Amino acid sequence: MTMEFEKDLKVTETNIPGLLVFDLPVHGDNRGWFKENWQRAKMTALGLPDFGPVQNNISFNATRGVTRGIHAEPWDKYISVATGEIFGAWVDLRPGESFGQVYTTRLDPSRAIFVPRGVGNSFQALEDGTAYTYLVNAHWSLEQKKTYTFVNLADPDLGIEWPIPLSECELSEADKAHPTLKDAKSMAPRRTMVTGCNGQLGRAVRKYVEEHGLEGFEFNDIDTFDFSDPAQYDRFDWSLYGTIINCGAYTAVDKAEIAEGRAAAWKANAQGPALLARVAAEHNITLVHVSSDYVFDGTRELHDETESFSPLGVYGQSKAAGDLAVANCPRHYILRSSWVIGEGHNFVKTMKTLSDRVANGELAQVTVVDDQYGRLTFTSDMAEAIFHLLDTGAEYGTYNLTGEGESASWYEIARTVFDLANRNGDKVIPVSTVEYYANATGPVSPRPEYSALDLTKIKNTGYTPARWKETLKKYLNM
Repeated sequence: MTMEFEKDLKVTETNIPGLLVFDLPVHGDNRGWFKENWQRAKMTALGLPDFGPVQNNISFNATRGVTRGIHAEPWDKYISVATGEIFGAWVDLRPGESFGQVYTTRLDPSRAIFVPRGVGNSFQALEDGTAYTYLVNAHWSLEQKKTYTFVNLADPDLGIEWPIPLSECELSEADKAHPTLKDAKSMAPRRTMVTGCNGQLGRAVRKYVEEHGLEGFEFNDIDTFDFSDPAQYDRFDWSLYGTIINCGAYTAVDKAEIAEGRAAAWKANAQGPALLARVAAEHNITLVHVSSDYVFDGTRELHDETESFSPLGVYGQSKAAGDLAVANCPRHYILRSSWVIGEGHNFVKTMKTLSDRVANGELAQVTVVDDQYGRLTFTSDMAEAIFHLLDTGAEYGTYNLTGEGESASWYEIARTVFDLANRNGDKVIPVSTVEYYANATGPVSPRPEYSALDLTKIKNTGYTPARWKETLKKYLNM
């Protein structure tokens, strides 16, 4: 082996997406050599994912010709040679267009390779006493082992030109028995956990998953996983998960103003998201979290994602605290909404029921506030937007998402619902917020006057929000 010294650190992309080859600077003299085998800051600047290794393994190969693989494991790997030389072959076993793509190269101490999860690898030692080392970002477990997938290194369809014929090599019986590419199974994606699955948004996410035939989803509500309880996190092997979609929240805005509700709001809306953010950061999980217009005081007529928090009540304060915690997770999407409508108790369903009662003569009229302005957000649209961000790999951060269209007051929306349901919108009477709550017997949280959210940022990702008035018509015909 002739190793090249004093190369510049550089990265080369391959035909397999995410498979990266690194040339390493090796400094040598008559005593031997020295190298920086893995340097997080320099290499991430060149495109290496900040994959968070948690374990370092070494493979020693006593004789030339020892050949191992082809194995695809459920973690990312950074592989480099300590001594000797290897010929490596990599096969993409992830589902998708690149399934079956092959890449081969030789590695010595001056070259290393990053192998993303689901790409199978095989190594042939070209010298006696070859040793290579690899960093991985998940701990081995029996549950992890169940997700391994393989392909036979002798499969002629792979077209691998082994420097040493396999008939002359040392192979394990297990490696000899691996299936050919046409029979190989693809690597299943990391799991997705959905919290708060029985709420309005949680039901919409579940429906989206079912309608699109998505696999690997786990649905939890507070009875199966209380994400605000630190003691429950040890029940899960978080290295198996790639995404958490947090649909859970405390939304009783007025009850949050009393002692019991205040504690519940802070636990669900602040402590819970903070715990999720911590576990997501530790395990390279993408965290999706839903925010609210209540994090603002409503003095601006249109709120964008850069506006500073200024919540008026306990509910808004707890949501703002949750947003701050989630924003510290490297891989996060915060989806900010307002006036949410889905499957469950909500304003539109209440107005529909009241319209029916007016039509039946049970009520003469209904009063609704006319000095709060915003747009409806339908959970079906929220679910679509969540998967759009995830599927397109949009830049991490906060995105506003409501229905498109002009803002309206609660009174105007109520009148529209009445007209669509029974053509009795004239029975909706406008009142001010102060008048509406004048005789309230319980706590009343302050409301933002203006709740409309600027949709420019999410539109720039290629997502087109539905017009809320059109979605409202469809919703009432459900």
